[in-house]
Amino acid sequence: MQTSILSSTALLTLLLAVGLFFFIRASTKDRIEVAKLMSDQSEESLLDGLKQYFGDRAYRVIALDAEQNQVTFEGFVRPSLFLAIFLSSLAAIGIFCLVLVLSYLFPNAGNVLLLLLLLAPGAGVFYWKKSARLEQVAVKVEPDQVNQPHRFLTVTGHRDELAELQRSLNLKAAE
Repeated sequence: MQTSILSSTALLTLLLAVGLFFFIRASTKDRIEVAKLMSDQSEESLLDGLKQYFGDRAYRVIALDAEQNQVTFEGFVRPSLFLAIFLSSLAAIGIFCLVLVLSYLFPNAGNVLLLLLLLAPGAGVFYWKKSARLEQVAVKVEPDQVNQPHRFLTVTGHRDELAELQRSLNLKAAE
């Protein structure tokens, strides 16, 4: 093959490898969001629903601010085995592609480059160690307003947790 084709293919493969590296690194990033939600339930049933929801998900109350009507829950987030295996597989495919291109560029390296594939499980281990952590969710119940049939909540937490909370308690996004 021509050297110009090989070098451009190597450059593109290297860029893809860099993108894969940042994708794996971003898999453990905190995705904290603030959501303003509303409910048609009474305040008592809403609070009971919140307590039940967070209790079922192994969260515990760590702070209670009566003046602000805010409760902070904390729970341990387990890493996903599927995602750890998926990231390791992506890393293996990416490293294999890089090894393939490098073996064309450096034919004398032979099978030594295949040893780079031993790095692939490191992606899953990295994800597993970094994503297992304690997370907090802060729930603030807005004070009742006159002639307002809805209860408003301001919830700060991981975006997946917010989506599940909204789905489980039939909360609507407030605009």
